[in-house]
Amino acid sequence: MTEGTAPPSRTRRPPRSERPVRERRQVDVREWLGGIRLSGFMVIMLGLVVLAAFVLVPTIGTYVDQRQQIAALAASVQLSKDQVEDLEAQRERWRDPAYITTQARERLYYVKPGEVVYLVDNDLTAARVPQEQGPVSDKVQETKTDWMTQLVRSVTEAGLAQTVTTTPSIGVPDQTPTGTPGQTPAAG
Repeated sequence: MTEGTAPPSRTRRPPRSERPVRERRQVDVREWLGGIRLSGFMVIMLGLVVLAAFVLVPTIGTYVDQRQQIAALAASVQLSKDQVEDLEAQRERWRDPAYITTQARERLYYVKPGEVVYLVDNDLTAARVPQEQGPVSDKVQETKTDWMTQLVRSVTEAGLAQTVTTTPSIGVPDQTPTGTPGQTPAAG
């Protein structure tokens, strides 16, 4: 090649509209199958491939299942080892007399002879005190007072209330009872 010439490139194909239209031939399947020649060796090899597939597919499935079981059991063994380590550490803590004394004091409120124990109620910080819940909906809300107390107060106030006196109107006779509450008015 010379220095000034470019390397040869592929020839450009004309657009589809310019290409010659090929006639579609119908393919005769009998003719196509007739062109395939099968030898005895090819049939035997094809049979061996199919046989190998039938033999190996279940074996490979079994192998994959067993590998999954092994992985699950290995994870279970590791979890058990971690639990054993935690229990051994806890056993070592329980061998310490100071730890036993601390646990007896905290869990069972044990004291040594002559000691006085003070239990403090409501020793929670402001952040740990349970907050009041907001209303569930706009229509239904929890009452802030005890309904039983309100009922008793309402009944007692109604029973102890004085009779209301009204100013007599024109043409209406005086219907105010005389006497103390609980007594019937005297007949006059």
